Amino acid sequence: MFYKLLALISLCTFSLYSVASECLAQQQPKVSVQLHSVKHMVVEDFEGTLTKLAKMGFAGVEFAGRYGPYANDPVALKRFLDSLGLEVSGAHMSVKQLRGDKGIDRLRFLQQIGTKLLIIPHDGRIDKPDQINELIIELKELTKTVAQFGMQLGYHNHSKEFKTFQQSTFWDHLALNTPDNFVLQLDVGWANYAEQDSIAYVKRYPNRTLTTHYKIRTKPQDKEKSLPVIIGQDTFNWSELIKTNQQFGGTQWIVVEQEEHPKGFTPLQSVAASKKGLDKIMKELNKACW
Repeated sequence: MFYKLLALISLCTFSLYSVASECLAQQQPKVSVQLHSVKHMVVEDFEGTLTKLAKMGFAGVEFAGRYGPYANDPVALKRFLDSLGLEVSGAHMSVKQLRGDKGIDRLRFLQQIGTKLLIIPHDGRIDKPDQINELIIELKELTKTVAQFGMQLGYHNHSKEFKTFQQSTFWDHLALNTPDNFVLQLDVGWANYAEQDSIAYVKRYPNRTLTTHYKIRTKPQDKEKSLPVIIGQDTFNWSELIKTNQQFGGTQWIVVEQEEHPKGFTPLQSVAASKKGLDKIMKELNKACW
């Protein structure tokens, strides 16, 4: 009887240790915010807005071309971000902006503020059957250039990347014809809008979703229905997606992006509400580990 009890205790201890080890190995991604969410506030009061975002508990910010009074002073910008405890989770920049000598200057700027992930937010060739391969060729070359500055290049989807192309989609064609170190920044809001399975897409391309946008995107015909646009107030399975990001995506950053707002909410209030909703979901996942 004693040995059976000892064996049972050992089994339970091992099970708890295994769960704990798995949770530690699958550390949750950090949470950032795309500054496009508060684009007007960033223009009006860059420092004040970032200070408010830092107080909300964001670990980082993702830039989209607005640097306030630091547009020509990356060293000072890095110092300011450090003072707030904010990292640069990434930056959005067009292919055109990365061409030529000016492109190199922009890469130096991003390097100096600590950028590691550089994402192309859109390119008109992405859903053109006769132009997408031209885009892919340029992206491959840019991937090499960006790497010289210690960064990884990637692409951000909207809904049109999921249109059918060659028995698959334009997004799949991009993924299959770019190197494994090319980041696929899955925008969950737009993927869901296009009626795609976001969770399945993270699994389909392992370790390529290093950064991902979490948001809710409603369709024009649903605008009058007052559907929830705050993370955690909808019916999407965010918990399963977070676990998938951890287990399959290699995800370093979850980036909150808020493009729609509940009635009476300011953009900043909407961002705060989605951050709170996401925090609650992630906290529940942490509880499950222990």
